[in-house]
Amino acid sequence: MRNELDVTLVGPDRAAEVVGVIHRAFAARPPLDPPATAGDETVETVAASLERDGGLLATRRGHPMGAILFDRSRPGMLGLKRVSVDPLGRDRGVASVMVGVAEDVAEEQGMDGIWLTVREELPANYRFWNHRLYLPVRQDGPTIEMGKTLWLAREVPDADAMRDLAARVAGLLGAGDLLVLTGGLGAGKTTFTQGLGEALGVRGPVTSPTFVIARTHPSEVGGPPLVHVDAYRLGDAAEIDDIDLDATTDESVTVVEWGEGMAEQLSDSWLSISIETRAASPGDPLGTACGIPSDEMRVVSIRPHGRRWLEVPLRSALLG
Repeated sequence: MRNELDVTLVGPDRAAEVVGVIHRAFAARPPLDPPATAGDETVETVAASLERDGGLLATRRGHPMGAILFDRSRPGMLGLKRVSVDPLGRDRGVASVMVGVAEDVAEEQGMDGIWLTVREELPANYRFWNHRLYLPVRQDGPTIEMGKTLWLAREVPDADAMRDLAARVAGLLGAGDLLVLTGGLGAGKTTFTQGLGEALGVRGPVTSPTFVIARTHPSEVGGPPLVHVDAYRLGDAAEIDDIDLDATTDESVTVVEWGEGMAEQLSDSWLSISIETRAASPGDPLGTACGIPSDEMRVVSIRPHGRRWLEVPLRSALLG
């Protein structure tokens, strides 16, 4: 359709169009102190940036409407610079579409996360990114750095592979970490927790705690204990409060099966781990396929929430 927005990866040959969008976008912003340097960009500087790191150009009916320059200076991270929308494209979803494409690019290129900077004097810009789950990492004067750790999904062909994935997750964990597991009966939640416990070096056996609600497994290697909770029989978040997990969360690795919508209140950061009894979809758009035929195939999705997981190499550690 003629009104569709077209977002493409571009190189230095499109520098004139990109710099035009940058100049129009930043000229429409209020003056800042210190002033933004976007107006200093030239075709030459933008071409050099696109040659080195690449970027995006959004067009509608052939008219440039938005642009982003990439910054690949940090290993495993994709930086977004000069995120620009032509004033004619404001409030038409141009920025949201470009950010979605940038995140897809980061995932396809094996990045762990994305970072960018916003100005404190532009609260609407801050809200835009925060609404898309970007969180503040640090601040230098009026400049706020924001970041987002990307989620991942992968096929797991059998119980041994499930335990191996859990062991990789365990390598990223420490006291105070919360994992919220979801999946149907027999999906592999307890198998995952067993692999986690083995890798953490806790006293076993780790079994489903259905009839006792929660079970604590002390560490045998000087690490944090594992608190294993089964929330299947709990009705709501208030019943999570009744078992007094708050008293142990800061010192333990806490795993809550069937905890979605209830256990998240235990911490301001957590990993959501969803286990589905299916293989990757045809064409494998998520990049999850392991290429191993299996009747036990699961797809495990891991989504980070909160500041704890900012700048953590989740995808590198779990997909490598």
